[in-house]
Amino acid sequence: MTPVPAREHLTIAEAGKQAALRQDYPTALRHYREAMRLAVSSGAPEVFFRHYLEATMESLELMGAHDSVLDYCERAIEHYRSHPPAHPVAWLDLASVHQRKAAVLLKLGETGPARSALELAVATAARAPAKLPLSERLLDWLKRGLTISAERVLDEQRRLRYFSVRRDTVQDGPLPPKP
Repeated sequence: MTPVPAREHLTIAEAGKQAALRQDYPTALRHYREAMRLAVSSGAPEVFFRHYLEATMESLELMGAHDSVLDYCERAIEHYRSHPPAHPVAWLDLASVHQRKAAVLLKLGETGPARSALELAVATAARAPAKLPLSERLLDWLKRGLTISAERVLDEQRRLRYFSVRRDTVQDGPLPPKP
């Protein structure tokens, strides 16, 4: 077996992001899965795996695989129940999981559970301390009794830069060699 260059996972993940920008989510997911596998097998810092997982969840959400996203959110929340956040980054990660869950629930029209998840997202982010503008906005709308369509949630997600895979964050070609 030929050894894999240490940064190969970066190139593969960027190809996945490019596919996601073209809305070719199945291809993006295949690239992210491979990038995660290579990152783990090469001993890359966990931050790479977490980033690729985040990109995976975005693609699943954008392709409408809401059950898969909700399943991931529940597993992540359960993980934090067993392993409480030990530092601000972990608190923010947990808050982001609650936010993702809420956004998907709103897209599914499940307002009550979405509101509960938004309240948890805002309260958990405060432990970081951080703010989640999307959660704060959506929670405010719900408190005012507004109906929020799936399209409106998506518009706000884009406006508030909720998605990390965006044209301004993805490289156009292969990564340059490491200096």
